[in-house]
Amino acid sequence: MRRLALTSAVVIAALAATTAQAHGPTRKKVEETVEINASPDKVWKVIGNFQDMSWLPLVEKTEGKEGNTPDKATRVLTLKGGATVEESLYKYSAEKMSYSYRITKVDVKTLPVNDYSSTLKVEADGDGKSKVSWDGAFYRGYMNNDPPPELSDEASQKAVRGLYRTGLDALKAQVEKGS
Repeated sequence: MRRLALTSAVVIAALAATTAQAHGPTRKKVEETVEINASPDKVWKVIGNFQDMSWLPLVEKTEGKEGNTPDKATRVLTLKGGATVEESLYKYSAEKMSYSYRITKVDVKTLPVNDYSSTLKVEADGDGKSKVSWDGAFYRGYMNNDPPPELSDEASQKAVRGLYRTGLDALKAQVEKGS
């Protein structure tokens, strides 16, 4: 009887350890911001149209439909080099200068993420200035355990952070140059 109890305890401990290691990826979050020396209205005019991502240097062409209508609007971004990203809009507020969208289709070699959603927002930040925040939540590019390095949590966070930083820095340069 004692031996059965000991064996049961060992089996339960082994199962618990296996289960703890087999949980898979966790959702990651990234946020980047930039201060722009221009009014929120001026900044929103550049980024407020879901159908226009011309301010993002990586984007060669944007094609879409249904304008800025949540749960209907979609767009396909063609990136320099030919890769595409398909996205859908699920929240939009011109009054709050904010919109939220999801990636519906992307090759993980292009952006190593799964189940990605993001929000762009413009806010007043002092006298004649704006703060733009771009935040996202996603899972890494490889959804099983033991991801290859290029599809790991670190790689996905680095890629998204780099995308946001590149976009926000380009937006700042474009808007401030046009001031």
